[in-house]
Amino acid sequence: MAAGSGLLLLRAVGFAVLLLPVVPRGPPSVAERRCFCQVTGHLDDCTCDVETIDAFNNYKLFPRLNELLESDYFRYYKVNLKKPCPFWNDNSHCGIRDCAVKPCPSDEVPDGIRSGSYKYSEEASNLAEECEEAKRLGAVDGSLSKETQQAVLRWSRHDDSSDSFCEADDCWGYEGISLGRWHVPAEVFVTDSALCFADISSPDAEYVDLLLNPERYTGYKGPDAWKIWNSIYEENCFKPQNVKRPLASGRGESSVSLRHMFYKWLQGVCVEKRAFYRLVSGLHASINIHLSARYLLQDTWSEKKWGPNVTEFQQRFDEVITRGEGPRRLKNLYFLYLIELRALSKVLPFFERPAFQLYTGNKSHDAEMKNLLLEILHLAKSFPLHFDENSFFAGNKKEAAKLKEEFRLHFKNISKIMDCVGCFKCRLWGKLQTQGLGTALKILFSESLIEKIPESGPSYGFQLTRQEIVALFNAFGRISTSVRELENFRNILQNMR
Repeated sequence: MAAGSGLLLLRAVGFAVLLLPVVPRGPPSVAERRCFCQVTGHLDDCTCDVETIDAFNNYKLFPRLNELLESDYFRYYKVNLKKPCPFWNDNSHCGIRDCAVKPCPSDEVPDGIRSGSYKYSEEASNLAEECEEAKRLGAVDGSLSKETQQAVLRWSRHDDSSDSFCEADDCWGYEGISLGRWHVPAEVFVTDSALCFADISSPDAEYVDLLLNPERYTGYKGPDAWKIWNSIYEENCFKPQNVKRPLASGRGESSVSLRHMFYKWLQGVCVEKRAFYRLVSGLHASINIHLSARYLLQDTWSEKKWGPNVTEFQQRFDEVITRGEGPRRLKNLYFLYLIELRALSKVLPFFERPAFQLYTGNKSHDAEMKNLLLEILHLAKSFPLHFDENSFFAGNKKEAAKLKEEFRLHFKNISKIMDCVGCFKCRLWGKLQTQGLGTALKILFSESLIEKIPESGPSYGFQLTRQEIVALFNAFGRISTSVRELENFRNILQNMR
């Protein structure tokens, strides 16, 4: 297809989004108004509105994304759930059976994904085998061909840890390396970290089938769960300690003056710090929607029944019960959606290259899934009202660089806090979603590097590991699911008279 024709097609798709059908609704019930009355119209700091996102996500993107995430490449996620909490001494773990995570036996993970493969494509395996002959890649020595030595020298010049927003799982240092941190392109090695070479054969890191360990209500709550979120909000969201967060104890006693003081502070800070808080709040809202939508409704010896719990949803988002906070949280969810959608639209050149494959070992299925992946990314790019990330870190370059680093370190700190979550299933999804959001931020702040990616051959300036790719799409899948579940809760509340 000619470039001009492709552009016209994308514009047509973007215009078509605006013509998507809208489910007709009758007069809103009291229950619906109390959760959704403010969740409409334009979003703060954005040109987009809630209704456009609903139509685009629920009718266009969500079904395709769901299909992609059920494929082998995206359903297996390697994670270390045994890392100790780095901030406080807490060895308590959730004893509820629904908190448990069932790792995959190694023989159930496709050959192309297992840690012994380290490859995205069959062509890359030849170079990988050469590299594996080196002594743990501890030095560039005679066991590597000249071509491989030159490639490693080029890769080592780019230290993408400065662009990483997440703490790495299972990073092992290599003593005596004189070339700085080692970085091998994703086309060759599938590592578990964007910060350094990762020993993904570490006994503490295991593959988990995300489809068999879905995110849902586990019963994990109370002081331990609250401590996690309190640490995130109070210590990592740029908030002055003398400004109290509304509903800080989660029991609804916040006053109007307290909320006014908080949002006066929030509106008074720069757009980057305001966005940081809204991203965290949006992630929190999304997780609460998942727990409400997949609640344990029945637990007998013969069966378990999971489904939407309207009472739980109302306790978290009802305007009256939450003293006005619930609708704000839901709008922050839409803000988070726009940020991650924008990242998907920006990273398209990385995945479009012929050399990139979603390698599992099943050639025909891998090709099919790559086509579906590109379809989703083109659809994301066609969205007509994208968030404009150019407003981030603008102005004085020195101050912008300092703020970006502070932004990155705060987010990395949040990713470390996930190792303090006592419920292993909650920890699994918390780590995945923070890594996914961190990868989205990495993409948004690497635009100049992405623009320089060659159409063919390896990409040395910008890299995504398989871990980051799986986390990126599954995290956005969680946000997309939340937006879809909101329509379901809206319909349920509509019928509550």
